[in-house]
Amino acid sequence: MNVVRSTNTTDPAESTASASDVAPPVLGRRRTALYAALLVGVLILNAVFFLLGVFAGWWRPQASSLQLIAAISQLNLLLATLPRQNWMVNLISAVATRAPVSWPLSLRWRLAQYYHVGGLHVGGALAGTAWYVIFVILLAPSWADGIDEYDDLSVAIAMVVVVVLLAICFLARPNFRRKHHDIFEASHRFGTWLVLLLAWTNTMVLAKLQTPQRSFGEALLSSPIFWMVLVSTSLAIWPWLLLRRVRVSVTSPSSHAAIVKLDHGYVPNVGTTRSISRNALFGWHPFACIPAVAGEPGYRMVISRAGGWTSNFIDNPPTHVWVKGIPTVGVANAKRLFNRVLYVVTGSGIGPVLGHLLTDTQGARLVWVTKTPRATYGDDLVNEVESAQPEAVIWNTSEQGKPDVFEITYQAFVASGADAVICVSNKKVTDRIVAEFEQRGTPAFGPIWDS
Repeated sequence: MNVVRSTNTTDPAESTASASDVAPPVLGRRRTALYAALLVGVLILNAVFFLLGVFAGWWRPQASSLQLIAAISQLNLLLATLPRQNWMVNLISAVATRAPVSWPLSLRWRLAQYYHVGGLHVGGALAGTAWYVIFVILLAPSWADGIDEYDDLSVAIAMVVVVVLLAICFLARPNFRRKHHDIFEASHRFGTWLVLLLAWTNTMVLAKLQTPQRSFGEALLSSPIFWMVLVSTSLAIWPWLLLRRVRVSVTSPSSHAAIVKLDHGYVPNVGTTRSISRNALFGWHPFACIPAVAGEPGYRMVISRAGGWTSNFIDNPPTHVWVKGIPTVGVANAKRLFNRVLYVVTGSGIGPVLGHLLTDTQGARLVWVTKTPRATYGDDLVNEVESAQPEAVIWNTSEQGKPDVFEITYQAFVASGADAVICVSNKKVTDRIVAEFEQRGTPAFGPIWDS
């Protein structure tokens, strides 16, 4: 094990503690339990309300029932939108991480999982789609019976909305999303825009059909669907109002990595990520915002070769990129709830935690397992890491071989005195690191790849 400039009297390489020496006291909590609980909770709540309506006779093929079902569907879709808003994620993180470190560990552990709110997004999307399917099922006989509030156009719109929602859900399946990210992203973005456009059209049509009884404006303003569609549309438009094309400087220390420097009059907070794109409409990818080198303006991003988009970026670096919305806090901000955190990263996982490592030199420790770090990421970047983290464990797999990442992490954890672990690696390594530490009663966190 290679310990860079270690000044700790308890060297992880010399530690006699071993992960196998410590039996897990209890079965650890599943790291996606909160995410799953939020998702299932939304579905159960909707199912209970649906069953209540069945027994109470609410869901009959009549106009009032159909309006209520449409409103419930739109409310769920609005719920699905909120956890994907940059400002909402930042707000939830700010509230969750304000808890003092004197609070009970179990409570801080749960608060640190604020990034699991994606479960609400998925639950709301699935429930909203299901309600819209019910809406169409009941709408067909209502239209056939000649109910005045519904005509051929509103029926056609509703059917198209159902098809689009089902397509979005189908293309968002985890396996498909990982293999075909660009298709997933395009279906989500353009499918959502199409649903909003159709929702506006249908809202106008329904209000127009009610004009014999009231004015068009009165029918529109009295509809709860109108207000929910208005809010949903505002949330969808807001990030794009902040769309900017900014100049970048790209240097590539190797064919595997690129360091991007951005300077457009704004420096994001440490621990945030920002999506960039070479095309304003699609191909958006998030990267961590890293403070610039002391004395230099702007901020940086580290991009590693991990697919077609990143490969093209490294091989053909652009002079400008698009940014939109606001920077969003990442999983590593959970460190605010703990005294000292051990960061475990492999390869380019150094990027999302680098800002914390460079600025929190007293409360952070690092284990970095990577191939030829200097040749891959450049001497300047590695020197920064070594200077900020003199006790870092940097394992060069080209020279030292492939390690048991958990074993060397556990030794570093014992030596560092950390009270939490944050892992940024591939899914297999992250799942194991987090599960192993959780089983030993230690808070551990890592990306859950829910978007």
